[in-house]
Amino acid sequence: MKVNNLIQKAIEEIENKEFGITEQFLEIHSVAYEDNKPIVEKIDVDEKKGTAIIYFPITNQKFHLAIYLKIKPEISVNWVESEPHHSIYFRATSEIFDYKELCATTTLKPTNGWNKGDKRKFGGLLYKFSCIEFLINEAPDKFGIKLKQLLDFLEGDKEGIANLGNNANGYIQVIINFHNGNTMLGGPMIDKNSIKRISALNLEIDFDLYAKGNFFK
Repeated sequence: MKVNNLIQKAIEEIENKEFGITEQFLEIHSVAYEDNKPIVEKIDVDEKKGTAIIYFPITNQKFHLAIYLKIKPEISVNWVESEPHHSIYFRATSEIFDYKELCATTTLKPTNGWNKGDKRKFGGLLYKFSCIEFLINEAPDKFGIKLKQLLDFLEGDKEGIANLGNNANGYIQVIINFHNGNTMLGGPMIDKNSIKRISALNLEIDFDLYAKGNFFK
């Protein structure tokens, strides 16, 4: 099986709109193109299940178009839907500890952070607190998968993360951008095992939900 064949089948669905949901969605939004071809944002292949998901970015939006494929006995489109963008990361903030002190609390390496008094990227105001952040996967993916990936990472230093949770307002931040096509957004589910893992790290989890894009006609 060649990945190019999967991509081509997904692109054919975008161009031919065999599924009603494809036609309905692309009537109000556009897949982002480069060199006259739809941009492929991510490909997930599950050989055991005989399935694949091709993710395409949407122009001026954070959510994605997801085309689900069967790859056995032959490649065919199984379903199409808009996929929310899930941003899931760990954040620790403090008005007392500076960036270096927050970093020294854990052996894990932050992907972002700043010191109290640093200038914000937008607006020119100054930060009133120091911060470190750990963002593991910003690519399109399911909520449950991203949460488990983050927990796997954080459990690499359980003691340090727990200390940040106790002493520096450390918590898991979730930001989800949905397509608000018909006001039925759905929502994430945290399974029992993930709840236990979050509890073992003594962390809270905060959700920011956004409904974006155009309504279906």
